[in-house]
Amino acid sequence: MVSVILNCDCGEGVADDAAILPHVTAANIACGGHAGDEQTMRATLRLCRQFGICAGAHPSYPDREHFGRRVMPLSPHEVSACVRDQIRQLQKVADEERVALTHVKPHGALYTFAARHLEHAEAIAHAVRACDPQLVLVGPPGSALIAAGESLGLRVWREAFADRAYERDGSLRARDLPGALIEDPAACLAQVETLLFQQRVRAYDGTWLSLAADTICIHSDTPGAAARAAFLRAGLTRLGVQLLCPTR
Repeated sequence: MVSVILNCDCGEGVADDAAILPHVTAANIACGGHAGDEQTMRATLRLCRQFGICAGAHPSYPDREHFGRRVMPLSPHEVSACVRDQIRQLQKVADEERVALTHVKPHGALYTFAARHLEHAEAIAHAVRACDPQLVLVGPPGSALIAAGESLGLRVWREAFADRAYERDGSLRARDLPGALIEDPAACLAQVETLLFQQRVRAYDGTWLSLAADTICIHSDTPGAAARAAFLRAGLTRLGVQLLCPTR
């Protein structure tokens, strides 16, 4: 049976998380870098507990002005400290809410930069292990993030995207370019079906890319996210895909 973890970036104050989270199996919770504070972290963790889904940290560059979507000139040491502090902020609230964190997925520019730069990927992996060596590190298949996590003995989830277009080199198409966001629910489902059953994805220019994934992401800040999440879950269920919610 084909199985996958369906995850969502959330707790960012830009969407109705209560309408989205019932349709996914893992939540990546903003923890103060690009968005989020103690109140939003607590509210999102309570939703995770209510819906029985995995909760994870979604650390980023400390860049609220640009929503964590620009690369900041931080050293690997600074990146590690920043990520560690954000994870620990979420861990504190999660402990109070009796929710065990399962994973860490970097956000935005930090995610894409670390995927291609090993020193920064290693800095993130060290921060994750320092907070809890049982946490899973999430990153793109074949990326420096995955390599860094594995080299430190962390479990990893290889991630692909339902609502983002790919370039022929395997990177995500820049958000300011036409066609970067896939808003049509049927198109999202078709992309995920191909990813899961054929381990490949069609890039924006038509090129086919090999891509194997353990988890699929949808974004809460893409317009129509709740309806898209519901459509995607229903479609995957019809296709016989088992939606996983891993535990500690």
